[in-house]
Amino acid sequence: MSQQTGPVKTRDRILAKSLEMFNATGEPNVTTNHIADELEISPGNLYYHFRNKDDIIEQLFARFEERIGDALLVPEGRTPNLEDMWLQMHLVFECIWDYRFVYRDLVDLLTRSRKLKMHFSRILKRAHESISKVYTEMVKAGTMLASQREIEAIAQNTVVLTTFWLNFQQIKPATNAKADVDLGRGIYQVMVLIAPYLKSAERAHLTRLADQYLGGT
Repeated sequence: MSQQTGPVKTRDRILAKSLEMFNATGEPNVTTNHIADELEISPGNLYYHFRNKDDIIEQLFARFEERIGDALLVPEGRTPNLEDMWLQMHLVFECIWDYRFVYRDLVDLLTRSRKLKMHFSRILKRAHESISKVYTEMVKAGTMLASQREIEAIAQNTVVLTTFWLNFQQIKPATNAKADVDLGRGIYQVMVLIAPYLKSAERAHLTRLADQYLGGT
C-alpha cells in the first residue's frame, strides 16, 4: 500500500504545480525542467510519471473536462430558474478561472493537439446543448418569450462569451485584476443576454440578483 501512495502523491503534486505555473505565466513559458525545479525533484522523477509536457497538459485537461461537465448539468425534475442559471454560470466561470491556461492559450493549445481540439469541441457542443435546454424549459414555463431560433442564437452567444471572456479581460483597458470581480462581471454579461426575453417580473428579479452579486455596480 505504501509503495503505491508515494507515486500517486508525487503525480498529483506534479499536476498541481504544473497547473499553478501554467496559470501564472502561460503554458508555453513553462518547461518540464521548470516544473521539476519548482518541486525540487529530478527531471527523471517527473518523466517517471509523465512522458512529456503534453502528457501533463492532457491529464490536466481531462480533469478540467470532468469538472466543466459537472458544472453544465441541468436540474432534473423541475424547471430551471434564474438562480439555477446564475449558479451554473458561477460554476462554469469558476472552473474556467481555475484552468485559465486552457483559455488564455486556447488557439495555440488546440492547434498543437488534435486530441484536445476534439475534446474541446465536445465541451462546446455539450455547453450549447445544456444552455439551450435551460432556455427551452424557461420558455415552456412562461418565464421567457423566445422562438427556437432565438434560443439557439442566445445559447451560441452564451458559449462564445464564456469561452473568450478571460481573453477579453486581458486586452481591455483598465482591467481589474481581481478574479472574483472579473468573474462576477462575466456572469452578469451572460445573464443580460436573456434579459430582453424575460417577462417583466423575471427581469426585475434578474436586476435584484445582479445587485446582490455585484453590489449594485
